[in-house]
Amino acid sequence: TILGETHEEEDEILPRKDYESLDYDRCINDPYLEILESMDHKKAQRYEAVKWMLVFAIGVCTGLVGLFVDFFVRLFTQLKFRVVQSSVEECTEKGCLALSLLELLGFNLTFVFLASLLVLIQPVAAGSGIPEIKCYLNGVKVPGVVRLRTVVCKAMGVLFSVAGGLFVGKEGPMIHSGAVVGAGLPQFQSISLRKIQFNFPYFRSDRDKRDFVSAGAAAGVAAAFGAPIGGTLFSLEEGSSFWNQGLTWKVLFCSMAATFTLNFFRSGIQFGSWGSFQLPGLLNFGEFKCSESDKKCHLWTAVDLGFFILMGIVGGLLGATFNCLNKRLAKYRMRNVHPKPKLVRVLESLLVSLTTTVVVFVASMVLGECRQMSSSKHSGNDTLSLQDISEDVNSSIKTFFCPNETYNDMATLFFNPQESAILQLFHQDGTFSPVTLSLFFLLYFLLSCWTYGISVPSGLFVPSLLCGAAFGRLVANLLKSYIGLDHIYSGTFALIGAAAFLGGVVRMTISLTVILIESTNEITYGLPIMITLMVAKWTGDFFNKGIYDIHVNLRGVPLLEWETGVEMDKLRASDIMEPNLTYVYPHTRIQSLVSILRTTVHHAFPVVTENRGNEREFMKGNQLISNNIKFKKSSILTRAGEQRKRSQSMKSYPSSELRNMCDEHIATEEPPEKEDLLQQMLERRYTPYPNLYPDQSPSEEWTMEERFRPLTFHGLILRSQLVTLLDRGVCYSESQSSASQPRLSHAEMSEDYPRYPDIHDLDLTLLNPRMIVDVTPYMNPSPFTVSPNTHVSQVFNLFRTMGLRHLPVVNAVGEVVGIITRHNLTHEFLQARLRQHYQTI
Repeated sequence: TILGETHEEEDEILPRKDYESLDYDRCINDPYLEILESMDHKKAQRYEAVKWMLVFAIGVCTGLVGLFVDFFVRLFTQLKFRVVQSSVEECTEKGCLALSLLELLGFNLTFVFLASLLVLIQPVAAGSGIPEIKCYLNGVKVPGVVRLRTVVCKAMGVLFSVAGGLFVGKEGPMIHSGAVVGAGLPQFQSISLRKIQFNFPYFRSDRDKRDFVSAGAAAGVAAAFGAPIGGTLFSLEEGSSFWNQGLTWKVLFCSMAATFTLNFFRSGIQFGSWGSFQLPGLLNFGEFKCSESDKKCHLWTAVDLGFFILMGIVGGLLGATFNCLNKRLAKYRMRNVHPKPKLVRVLESLLVSLTTTVVVFVASMVLGECRQMSSSKHSGNDTLSLQDISEDVNSSIKTFFCPNETYNDMATLFFNPQESAILQLFHQDGTFSPVTLSLFFLLYFLLSCWTYGISVPSGLFVPSLLCGAAFGRLVANLLKSYIGLDHIYSGTFALIGAAAFLGGVVRMTISLTVILIESTNEITYGLPIMITLMVAKWTGDFFNKGIYDIHVNLRGVPLLEWETGVEMDKLRASDIMEPNLTYVYPHTRIQSLVSILRTTVHHAFPVVTENRGNEREFMKGNQLISNNIKFKKSSILTRAGEQRKRSQSMKSYPSSELRNMCDEHIATEEPPEKEDLLQQMLERRYTPYPNLYPDQSPSEEWTMEERFRPLTFHGLILRSQLVTLLDRGVCYSESQSSASQPRLSHAEMSEDYPRYPDIHDLDLTLLNPRMIVDVTPYMNPSPFTVSPNTHVSQVFNLFRTMGLRHLPVVNAVGEVVGIITRHNLTHEFLQARLRQHYQTI
């Protein structure tokens, strides 16, 4: 069903939106199930082979998207810095630095303006996209999140955002881009490219698309960090609510394909040596290695673990502060910026760009410290040895605003790409003063917090890593200078600081540990990184949630956690289900179906028949009621026949009630006594009879017996299926048998996937409203169901692990008494029902 509004906290006044959840229930005529049922093993093997080829294609395409983004980011950034560097060097002597600042502003504002325009075209392209993909893999359909136009605006917008000097990264948008590739490539069709059509009816279901999106998201992580295993674990930890062993292998294969595709092209383009595989990802931390001349140096020791734990605590506190400030900014934007014309969002992005550029320029000019460069190793820690660093790191040193033979430590951090600045903090020794690191951390912390959430594509991984690396490098400098710990390797503390701050912001554990280990190519860092991330997560969780969960909650998305609290076992399925059902009959008139679809927003409807005491009277005058009763009896006989065979095999006899149900000559049931009807309703949980009867609507004159009837459950039918049946005129007349109704194949039923026509847009003038639709060939006759007495924890685990969308509640005699959807399992809803439970005790 369409998901309702979630309960807000007392301090939140933000508007909530209804989100549609994904459908993971297979149709009865799913082609893959048809292949399996026909026992055609060759077709099943070809089906799996095609899936593996598509997974490989997703990885390759994601790697190519990463190559495109990286190439143009480097091109635009080098062009900008080359012009600005020559201008600054020239104007430092002539005293025209204001002109250099205007040139830098011209570049940055132009790039940010283009990024904002792309977001206006596709608003869902703003931000990192990780919260949206997390919602999608959790089972919530965010409109437009996996469209072709989204990935185009995302990929082009993020390169303008990064080139525009904003404190954002391109790694988060890479995850979103990979997810879009995974969602669109196996479909062989696009809404944006309607003329391109392929006859490929497979994989057109939410269940298959979810698996491909999981693979694409993992490929995005693998391409961003060169970490295929970390990408797989990211998709498992932060993404999918449903997982299996076969999906793990496919996702890992997709991640490997993305990593090596990007590695192949980047290494060939940059080094001219095709097939050398030297650059596995967009972000590489380089090799951590002590200088051979320094015998006291160790990457880390057991004594350092105590400092790492303290850094994890501080990182958790800093991350919680970052998330708190960003949440307040996001709420302010949702109240005061988003309701206004779209031009206001562009102006806000330009304001952030203007402020960032001025702060960077002025801080480098005024707050930067000019430090001496030397080609030999000095005894002090304030000089730079050109022999002990790599050529790439050395070439990124900036001499802005400083005389000859000196360099500006603040400009070295601000006037370099963020990846180069991270390498400086990881691998330079003694190049940054504590004052510079403190000011850089403070400015970067505030500006990156302000930037995340504006209307441009923006990632958060790299800014958090850079901010945390400055914090870790500051700790190393203080320990060396004031405590005298000469054995400390500054690069290790910078890495631990980056992990602590990033973990405090995003609250990831397993996947982030593996990503950092794979990015450093140093397995010895596994234990300290893991300990630091756990401590940072525990510390941050004491105050608030991770940044992605905060933005998910602000959007009002009903995201399901991994498990419920222990106290929730006080509730049963009957306490949280929705008892007011909207249902259809196996044989329903067109006018009733149209009325149902136009007056409700539910995505699925139980298919039921009523247990009437006067069935024979109805069968005499109404062919429609007769068809429904015959279907009910055939279903009962089928189930009873199975039970009879099992009972006879066990040398036992069915109960008297079952023998009566199986007796074809007994077609009626004893009507309940009038005085006990209300009590029976409460015990059996009869549901109110809505205005869905084919020929009449309930009125105040109806008796209680007419309003409350037990409903025998037969299956679930989706809204999209009903709309497709009406659109294609699948029905039969009263004078004919239901066998005369046309039968649609799975390809015809899913032809309009994923955007089925709306019931309000259909032209139904050619259909006779008295015609009847037989929905039984298209419904799901065996969905997952639970008993009204099932514990909430069991309901939640079944719903989450099986990737369900609707969970009917059926009593012991096969009557549907309610339905459970995602909204009924959200934390806020369960807390409200638990409070009601305590009040009734």
